[in-house]
Amino acid sequence: MKLRTDLEPARVREGELLWTPDPRQVANTRIAEYMRWLESERGLAFDDYAALHRWSVSDLDAFWRSIFDWFDVRSSTPVGAVLGRREMPGAEWFPGVRLNYAEHVLRNERAGEDALLYLDETHPLAGFSWDALGAQVRTLATRLRAMGVAPGDRVVAYLPNVPETVVAMLATTAIGAIWSSVSPDFGASGTLDRIAQLQPKAMFCVDGYRYGGKVFDRGGELRAIVAGLAELECLVVLPRLGAALPAFERAGLEVRTWETMVGGDPVPAAGFRSEQVPFDHPLWILFSSGTTGLPKAIVHGHGGILLEMLKLVALHMDLRAGERMFFFSTTGWMMWNFLASSMLCGVVPVLYDGHPAYPEVDVLWRMAQDCGASYFGASPTYVDILSKAGVVPGERYDLSRLRAVMPAGSPVSPAHTAWFYRNVKADLWVCSGSGGTDVCTGFVGGVPTQPVYAGEIQAPHLGVSAQAWNDAGESVVDEVGELVITKPMPSMPVKFWNDPDGSRYRESYFGVFPGVWRQGDFFRMNARGGCFVLGRSDATLNRHGVRIGTAEIYRALATLPEIDDTLIVNLDLPGGRFFMPLFVKLRGGAALDDALVARIGECLRNACTPRHVPDRVYRVDAIPATLTGKKMEVPVRRILLGMPAERAANRSAMADPSALDWFVRYAADQTDYERFGD
Repeated sequence: MKLRTDLEPARVREGELLWTPDPRQVANTRIAEYMRWLESERGLAFDDYAALHRWSVSDLDAFWRSIFDWFDVRSSTPVGAVLGRREMPGAEWFPGVRLNYAEHVLRNERAGEDALLYLDETHPLAGFSWDALGAQVRTLATRLRAMGVAPGDRVVAYLPNVPETVVAMLATTAIGAIWSSVSPDFGASGTLDRIAQLQPKAMFCVDGYRYGGKVFDRGGELRAIVAGLAELECLVVLPRLGAALPAFERAGLEVRTWETMVGGDPVPAAGFRSEQVPFDHPLWILFSSGTTGLPKAIVHGHGGILLEMLKLVALHMDLRAGERMFFFSTTGWMMWNFLASSMLCGVVPVLYDGHPAYPEVDVLWRMAQDCGASYFGASPTYVDILSKAGVVPGERYDLSRLRAVMPAGSPVSPAHTAWFYRNVKADLWVCSGSGGTDVCTGFVGGVPTQPVYAGEIQAPHLGVSAQAWNDAGESVVDEVGELVITKPMPSMPVKFWNDPDGSRYRESYFGVFPGVWRQGDFFRMNARGGCFVLGRSDATLNRHGVRIGTAEIYRALATLPEIDDTLIVNLDLPGGRFFMPLFVKLRGGAALDDALVARIGECLRNACTPRHVPDRVYRVDAIPATLTGKKMEVPVRRILLGMPAERAANRSAMADPSALDWFVRYAADQTDYERFGD
């Protein structure tokens, strides 16, 4: 396996050219195939991706109708207008069209072939056939209907990343019910914060799970969760540990096992019909992190997710039917929905239930070899773990079928991008991206016909009018601004649950720039269209009038071997003063001495600017983060400015609730602003 041994990731600078697809690769991409179709069927010719993108956002009707037609989307009613009402919020897509998301997954059934692959910490890689998946989906959907689950009813899951979860999601959505899932590593409080909002009729759950070689019995959590769901009528239990279930003291609650719901004579394809629902009928509900309050329940529609996922998987990920695709995720993160949705294109998702570095730190790369993965996705944090462990997957494993990797979930540094070329494969498309739970897709990301530059996201996605805006609402290039979307996208939320007048929805995305979606991220786009997402704009570091994205600091400090994790905030103080402390979690036996503090300052001056250097550096045992790994900068800032911790942060949404304790004690010792920084 050829590697780029000439690259030293720590020394690679932003914007350095790392990879260019050759002409044969470009011609064989799905996006090139789509462009040839546009020319032959629509009479539209484009010289390059930039021209194609300009058309996709200037003529939304023609672009999205082409996506509908090129992917042969099935509708039980005639297609008329693409856009009815165009204003945001409230854009009306494909009025009158009726379809079903799950039906479009099941139309890819291929007898005798794998629908998906899966493994966990105790079981090797195995296949789950289309025959089994199709039969179980139809049988489960039929039994849910018989139990009275109807279109619009909510069905929730407390399940891990296993094939049964995919079956349950498809069965639920096939009958027009609304799906929502929470990973079983959530405690009872965090789970109820989410799913109790939905008043579900049915729930799927496990008795427990394994993670990092340990067994986690969830009987106690299940008892508390069920007690908090007054409207729950049916509980379906998938036994993973074989533990005795607790007694659920609830009159009228029907408890069934998974086997009783999918076993027996299967329902054949000819005897089953998916519920035909309006384009914007709720498909599933995803939740925001909920770090500062009750998580937002974000409702996505059948048609919007269908079109966005078809476009994303085929055109921006360049995947074809039968190819294997992996992304490490749990069922509590939107990436699980994205992974399952790859089946819309006949792609074979690979599910992994367990710790990403157990029993070996490179277990996922062994899986990539064994399944013949074409596409591999993981977080930059995972790259840091491998880098610090000295793992070189390209030397250990046969990754000859691997074409692309996608680091996502947090900002990707130049060093992260270069690491793949030095340690995985020289001829590799490294396509980082950024999107969000809010739209369950990407705003900016990979383009297989474009070069890869270090630390740079290749381009805005097709149909996504992404821009950087300054405070005056002006589009800027090569300047940091707010990430905004100036034209509607089909997968923008239908609504928030329990937001009857839409006020919370409008405030969340349209409160700053009326009629324009504001994502809440700092964003920069260069003259060639390369993109940089620089951290949450509500965690702004404003020094001497210059706005700094926290991601710039984190990626610079990731090059220091002594530092394991970091968090930085800026505190605005009376009299126009400010104080910017940096909190570091150190690796191994490293000490926060004067020499390391000096190296931190030197690193930030050289990689960024003198304004990026913190006023003080503090050592902490843990960095507060959500269950999905996002640093909790805003709650920490609020606590340090005097807000009670119970108001500033929702501990049930945290990976380690005790990580806040140090900051609470620190804030108590710093009640006088004059003492900050002493």
